[in-house]
Amino acid sequence: MRVNTGECCSRVIPAGLGSHKSKKTTESISNNKKKSFLFSALYAAFIFGGRHLMNKRAKFELRKPLVLWSLSLAVFSIFGAVRTGAYMLYILMTKGLKQSVCDQSFYIGPVSKFWAYAFVLSKAPELGDTIFIILRKQKLIFLHWYHHITVLLYSWYSYKDMVAGGGWFMTMNYGVHAVMYSYYALRAAGFRVSRKFAMFITLSQITQMLIGCVINYLVFSWMQQGQCHSHVQNIIWSSLMYLSYFVLFCHFFFEAYIGKTRKERKVD
Repeated sequence: MRVNTGECCSRVIPAGLGSHKSKKTTESISNNKKKSFLFSALYAAFIFGGRHLMNKRAKFELRKPLVLWSLSLAVFSIFGAVRTGAYMLYILMTKGLKQSVCDQSFYIGPVSKFWAYAFVLSKAPELGDTIFIILRKQKLIFLHWYHHITVLLYSWYSYKDMVAGGGWFMTMNYGVHAVMYSYYALRAAGFRVSRKFAMFITLSQITQMLIGCVINYLVFSWMQQGQCHSHVQNIIWSSLMYLSYFVLFCHFFFEAYIGKTRKERKVD
């Protein structure tokens, strides 16, 4: 596998630092990446099978388990956002935008390595969100399960290659999830949360997708100059994912907030 490097933004990986532990981590994900398809298949089977079974049953409340679940993911995401955000901010302020995008030391740094690995692994248990939706007989939209499956597959397949831009992708996701799961925990606990908070979360997700597309463009441009390590195929898949998420989140925002507001005004 050829690694593209350049004078400005070469990998900050001293000889020997890509240690045995780092190799074991990437090999672990590489060996288990096929399981992402198994998880996705089981997840899809649960969605369709679970909805069929719940059609004939009364919904489960599950309020307390949902509070604990959402709160756990919120705390995890907050710590992840703080730790990876601090690292990315340091690189950005000391070495500039190009280095923050192209630098691969995010994957092997003593702190960021743990949170990068934790991020990838967390995409499997996050599928549990859907269990609550199914058992509580709530509306399950295409965006929800499509997003879960594609992020799981992409994350588990891309991590081993330590592609450029990963630090930005993971940090943004941690940040949005920190706010989103905090919101879910408050709602599940019975707190009345302003509708503007929900709108802010969706707008944050839309912004995340736009920035993701920009990062992919920068990686592709700098990769041509030999200053970023990635693969054209990876960039294409990542860009298609981000573009599809952008369209779906925009549609959701219109349906959930703008369209709903118009209907309420007509009723009044």
